[in-house]
Amino acid sequence: MKSRFAKVGYGLAVIGLAFLVAGGVAYFRVQDGYDSLQAFSEAQDVELTYNEDGQLIDRGTTEEADAIMALLVDDWDYPVVDGDLDSGDPLVNTGTEYMYQMATIAYHTLTGTQEVVLAEDVEYEGETFEAGTYEVPVDGRYWTGFDRMNPLEGPAREQAWTGTVHGLVGELGVGTVTHSTLQMGLALAGALAGLGLTFMLTGAGVVWATKGKKEEETVEVPDTVPESFLEDHKTEATTS
Repeated sequence: MKSRFAKVGYGLAVIGLAFLVAGGVAYFRVQDGYDSLQAFSEAQDVELTYNEDGQLIDRGTTEEADAIMALLVDDWDYPVVDGDLDSGDPLVNTGTEYMYQMATIAYHTLTGTQEVVLAEDVEYEGETFEAGTYEVPVDGRYWTGFDRMNPLEGPAREQAWTGTVHGLVGELGVGTVTHSTLQMGLALAGALAGLGLTFMLTGAGVVWATKGKKEEETVEVPDTVPESFLEDHKTEATTS
């Protein structure tokens, strides 16, 4: 029986070693990903701006930065990680920093005003737009929020949500997803390593338990001679 338990223990230890190796491989692959993301961020050289108190600022004020953060947290419902925002390392290379930079671009686009010039009078849905220059506020509208057939909204949409804006938002989104995926990979590596150690310790414990000394068994031999027989034999011996 003990030999069977020992074999089970060795098997658990081998399985644990396999999990531990898998965790190590996953960890090093994740680190390669972090190195690549860091190199990508350094090549772009995009940094967030902080004041002397370590507070985020945009265009010189904390109010603008607060408005951008409100867009990110309240409107986009993004779970900001405060530890990702480090005034000592302003390079945009974490998920929160990528999303904040994306929100910065979107915020200024959403709150901006576009100048639209009509060379001649245009009639649309019963309304006449005379030739001239118009200031068209974006008014918090995304690409799909404009009436593209409207002589003012159509051009304003093209001017506000340019290909450059869409490209930057898409690029920053890739950075965010990449960083989040690497964090998940790191968690997976830790889980594999923990599972491997658990199996190895369990297997070692089973093997150790089977290595104990055998306990000496005490065998009690029952007295098969009846008490009455001994008494009778004693009486006979005395009378004789």
